[in-house]
Amino acid sequence: MLGANVMWGMMAPVSKAVMSAGLVSSLIVVDVRILGAAVLFWILSLFTKNEKVDRKDYIKLFFAGMFSSLLNQGVFITGISMTSPVDASIITTSLPIVTMLFAAIYLKEPITSKKAGGVMLGACGALLLVFGNYLIPGTSAALHAGQSSSLKGDLLCLLAQCSYAVYLVLFQGLIRKYSPVTLMKWMFTFASVILLPISVREIASTDWASLPFEQYAGLGYILFFGTFLCYLIIPLGQRSLRPTLVAMYNYVQPIVASAAAIIWGMDSFNILKVLAVVLIFSGVFLVNRSKARNAEDNA
Repeated sequence: MLGANVMWGMMAPVSKAVMSAGLVSSLIVVDVRILGAAVLFWILSLFTKNEKVDRKDYIKLFFAGMFSSLLNQGVFITGISMTSPVDASIITTSLPIVTMLFAAIYLKEPITSKKAGGVMLGACGALLLVFGNYLIPGTSAALHAGQSSSLKGDLLCLLAQCSYAVYLVLFQGLIRKYSPVTLMKWMFTFASVILLPISVREIASTDWASLPFEQYAGLGYILFFGTFLCYLIIPLGQRSLRPTLVAMYNYVQPIVASAAAIIWGMDSFNILKVLAVVLIFSGVFLVNRSKARNAEDNA
């Protein structure tokens, strides 16, 4: 889990660096993630035990691929292209809170006082992160210059978290039923079927021969480490660790992304971002403490 979240934490600054060069679009980055991951998981499936998929589950796998791959990754990469990598990584910490809300609505899971308090803190942090840059003098110029946050980009990153939360809540039976290789192979395949007709012209018009090594290295990291390897090892970590501990590792992402972005001169923290981090982390901590307490009561 630590390795996966470190790799995901690097996704925001690496993706931002690749797209900031202006040689590849956000759609191309999405293509590399989804189409490339589908190919890699099919190759890996040739060396693993063949697992039969029930015919009735193919339609579930299709929609699971839409929410977990196409909408989640496509919207998130587009959001990163518009906003700062620090903002994008901090917004990812809202996933447990969003998931809790959807679970309460769809699965009728009870919301305790700790859960409610955590949601309120997290929501305040997210709102402060999204709108905070407009409260600091001089940041509007940076926004127009593309050097800082973007309201539209931040909201797209938040929408991506909502999409993945829907996947976790609606398709949890599917996640438990099949192995990670079978699950990801079909999900990325269905996502590729939808994405390819949309992006084939963009792929054909990209001058791949003129891309420098740094661009290929960044795209390679996004595909292999940020997508394929992460989606392969996350289920393994979930089998070995308690859910609360799994959620806690999500906090590694903004730390890694912030450190990389600051070192590379892509972004910097201001006091409102620090406050937003504190609020979001406090909110998720309360939600996880509530889950842990419920588990003790049910034991």
